Amino acid sequence: MSCIFVQIRCKPGTTYAVADAISLREFHSELYSTSGDFDLLMKIYPPADVDIGKYINEKLLDIDGIERSLTTLTFKAF
Repeated sequence: MSCIFVQIRCKPGTTYAVADAISLREFHSELYSTSGDFDLLMKIYPPADVDIGKYINEKLLDIDGIERSLTTLTFKAF
């Protein structure tokens, strides 16, 4: 199981609503509010046999208020 980080940019004024909607879906490991270009940082451990793009699209990107996301795959811990 690989760790994946997803940065989420929300439409202005929707960050708390987006975070609440993500929390209700209970598929993330951790969720943080961040500063900078993105508003939220989510850590997930998807099942090993899933298509990551499809998984993110189905689990996350249909939430109203999400403007953009950036997914970072991880490979090996040091």
